[in-house]
Amino acid sequence: MPAELHLPDLPEVPIRLGGARPPGPPAPPLPWSLRLRDALASYLPLLLMGALALASWWLARNTPGAPTAVERPAGRDTPDYTMRRFVVQHFGADGWLRVQIEGRELRHFADGAGGQPERVEVDELALRAWDDQGRLTTASARRGTVSVDARVVRLAGGAEVIGSDSAGRPVEIRSEFLEARLQEGLVQTDQPVELRHGSQQLVAAGLLWDRERALLRFDGPVRARIERAAR
Repeated sequence: MPAELHLPDLPEVPIRLGGARPPGPPAPPLPWSLRLRDALASYLPLLLMGALALASWWLARNTPGAPTAVERPAGRDTPDYTMRRFVVQHFGADGWLRVQIEGRELRHFADGAGGQPERVEVDELALRAWDDQGRLTTASARRGTVSVDARVVRLAGGAEVIGSDSAGRPVEIRSEFLEARLQEGLVQTDQPVELRHGSQQLVAAGLLWDRERALLRFDGPVRARIERAAR
């Protein structure tokens, strides 16, 4: 015979799925020092970028720029440097001494003021020059102008050039003005000049001596004195 079991009604109990815990009490607020540290950590990259940009702007503002060229007044002719009691030597590509210049004072002009090229002016000039064959030529004057490559010399005031011709005989030229191209063996003047060549002595109103071509040309009037060679 079947049996029946009657259970009393049980109270309803809510069922929660999952393991989540019910919300607890709110966390206490962090101390202000920790909050300040977190804020600085968050904004630190931005602050560094701003500091670098400010430093770059300051450097660009305070860095001096390239010097601008100073325009000199037209006609101004002043040396850019001077030397006293000096010796200047020029050497050739082969390493041999070609020109030596001495003097009381040297003035270098680099700007070509007044239409003149770069040059050197010398007081009480004394010059020694050797050509490709090793022949020596000396020049002296109270004042002189020398090109920067020392190839052209202009002598004024008691000018004197002493050298030798192609045969080795001495040649002495004296005038108040002489222009010499020593490497080319060329001396000329348009002023009264005196020349000694071996036993000959000549006085003329002008002169052109070209050693390489064995050419000696005088501008008149010309006076010559030839000494008899001693026996």
